[in-house]
Amino acid sequence: MATPRMKALEAKVVVLGREGVGKTSIVVRYVGKIFSRNVSPTVGASFFTFKMTVDNHRVKLMLWDTAGQERFRSMAPMYYRKANAAFLVYDITQYSTFENMKTWAEELKKAVDTPIVMCVLGNKCDLKEQRKVAADEALMYAASIGALFFETSALTNEGVQEAFLRLSLALISLSKSAPNCGLVTKDYDSRRKSVDLVSFPPNLKLLREQIKREEMPEEDEEEEDDNTTGRCC
Repeated sequence: MATPRMKALEAKVVVLGREGVGKTSIVVRYVGKIFSRNVSPTVGASFFTFKMTVDNHRVKLMLWDTAGQERFRSMAPMYYRKANAAFLVYDITQYSTFENMKTWAEELKKAVDTPIVMCVLGNKCDLKEQRKVAADEALMYAASIGALFFETSALTNEGVQEAFLRLSLALISLSKSAPNCGLVTKDYDSRRKSVDLVSFPPNLKLLREQIKREEMPEEDEEEEDDNTTGRCC
């Protein structure tokens, strides 16, 4: 039996939630494989792209990480218009952010008139001892709106990989089951095959470079030690 041809799929994904819940940290952890406590609040929105291969599809995620401050809320429709998927993020240690996340879900339902994949993320699950939102309550809410649900930690990377993978699989499934969803799959041209590509906003590129520089002194010290070993008097 011949192997099915790989398909290419592009999807617009919006990340919504109140300021401080860790939206940018989750995206940077997944896309850039880094974590920093020095991520500045998003102004307007930041744009990321990431490509990966899953279930015989080359999936390109175009991620719009929106600002959580109330003064930027009126700008959000510009970013979630024609979105194919949404991450709805709250902080498990602050119940008010869970309630705020629900308002984003309601807004999405009213504003987006095509099928959309929603994924509720309870972030900062490394702080379980400070929990204010029960996982069961969040899971029941996610089920009530037909959303995926994961608890994540941008700090430890817990749940982050699985959330993005399951979101991508749900997008592939949606593209097959709902012709009016706005997702288009094409035959993937293997001649243009490339490694996973990452696009970072300029301010976060600087942060990533800073983190690398902070890690270098330890490596330099190790190299010095190695060079010293075996030297003649």
